Amino acid sequence: MATRTATNSFLQRLIGAAALDAAIYEEVEADPSAMSQALAVVVLSSLAAGIGTGGIGGTSIGNIGFISVAALLAWAAWALITFEIGSRLMPEPQTRVDVGQLMRTIGFSAAPGMLRLFGAIPGVTIPAFAIAAVWMLAAMIVAVRQALDYTSTARAIAVCLFGWVLVGIIAVVLGLTFGPTLS
Repeated sequence: MATRTATNSFLQRLIGAAALDAAIYEEVEADPSAMSQALAVVVLSSLAAGIGTGGIGGTSIGNIGFISVAALLAWAAWALITFEIGSRLMPEPQTRVDVGQLMRTIGFSAAPGMLRLFGAIPGVTIPAFAIAAVWMLAAMIVAVRQALDYTSTARAIAVCLFGWVLVGIIAVVLGLTFGPTLS
């Protein structure tokens, strides 16, 4: 007789992911139907970034859209780099992962990014974004450790930090190359 494991609701998964609950990350890794939920988390987090920048630069639809898309692309770049580093360059012997498993877990690791919404309050923007960035990094470390079946948290930290820094460098270079000129 087959047994069925109860799954958490979307809200419970959001809270668990933000609380860095490894069991939640294992649950979404094993649940292919959680892909749409993970995508929703990333989109909501990106929208929160767009709206949150209103605390320093106004809330025009164009600004919100641009920042939201930029946040989404930055997350996608970080996810791809993390997959390549974690699964190809730094796997442990027991590492077995497919793209879907990693995308679901790191999708939920974007949950703390929703905190960036509070950046819309003038004077709170920079602290909200800084706290969200560090919290998202911590969540990504837990997600990567679970999805890549690492026994070493230090390895997950190295993978995530390397990807985070690399994406940051790419973003700065693209911003300097294609961004507006300041005079």
